[in-house]
Amino acid sequence: MTNSKIWLSSPHMGGGEQKFVQEAFDTNWVAPLGPNVTGFEQDLAQYIKGDIHVAALSSGTAALHLGLILLGVTSGDEVICQSFTFSASANPILYQGAIPVFVDSEPETWNICPIALEEAIVDRIAKGKKPKAIIAVHLYGMPFQVEAISAIAHRYEIPILEDSAEALGSTFKGKKCGTFGTFGVLSFNGNKIITTSGGGALVAPTKELKEKAVFFATQSRDPAPHYQHSEIGYNYRMSNICAGIGRGQMEVLAAHVALRRSMHDFYVDYFANIDGVAVFCEPNTDYCSNHWLTALVVDPYKTNGKTREDLRLALEQVDIESRPLWKPMHLQPLFERYPYYGGTVAEHLFENGLCLPSGSNLEECDRIRLQEALDGFF
Repeated sequence: MTNSKIWLSSPHMGGGEQKFVQEAFDTNWVAPLGPNVTGFEQDLAQYIKGDIHVAALSSGTAALHLGLILLGVTSGDEVICQSFTFSASANPILYQGAIPVFVDSEPETWNICPIALEEAIVDRIAKGKKPKAIIAVHLYGMPFQVEAISAIAHRYEIPILEDSAEALGSTFKGKKCGTFGTFGVLSFNGNKIITTSGGGALVAPTKELKEKAVFFATQSRDPAPHYQHSEIGYNYRMSNICAGIGRGQMEVLAAHVALRRSMHDFYVDYFANIDGVAVFCEPNTDYCSNHWLTALVVDPYKTNGKTREDLRLALEQVDIESRPLWKPMHLQPLFERYPYYGGTVAEHLFENGLCLPSGSNLEECDRIRLQEALDGFF
């Protein structure tokens, strides 16, 4: 008997999704609107709490794109973006013909560095180009330094587009991520805390802005008996079928967060006595990460030369998936010609960091295999 592969973060169905999907089929609501879409948006708004309004969309990338549009970002504008992130955080800047300005991370939360952020803002203003927006990311579910970043954004009157694609269920001082920026962005890709197979959402501060996002997401169709369009539109709305999956997933969201955090605790306990390996944890009790992915940094000077890549390959040999941390955007071929501010924190993390299997559907037998594989390596 061969063991099945242990995936980094695979979909985890709760069992209640099928009733919502079946209802959509039974009532023939298979278009990008319907009761599941409305219900999913209401479920998300109730979970996140706060005075917010949610638009369910086809992806988190679509939500980022619409967020930039609603913030008035157009061709030639500059947008500050955290460099240490997935490319979907930065790609929508280029969709708008705007210019990304990348900023390094700080070592506590691995997110956008307040010092480098302010340096970037001051320098861009001095060059006659005040940034139009700041894209800050809650990486791997870890909230960024909300108070410091928000204070800088307020001081220079630059709105924050809060990329919470990896942080549904995470909190800072008890408040849910997705509520700290002018707009928040969520993702329900297949590897996220909950999934709609593909999908995302834009968290807006007013009903009017939510409705404007939905207008853009449904091809910007003007109110008329015929098809009339005065503004460019997009096919970005979530389908009623996908939203049905999401409604079922919302029933198990709290449990999924608890299970991810439990997997993180497993790794913290395991690596407590292994020199040269640091597991990525909250810097203090103000932060509560969903630990979407548990990540660690390997110091080869303390592990007898064993590197992050050695560990990744060793796990791969026994059919266990792991993944290097995000390669910073300013080092990517697509983005390397754009401005960058900061030091080498993001670069160091990329070179020495690894994400380990973190799914909420991992079982005790998987933990035993993981421990055996780690024992064999270390």
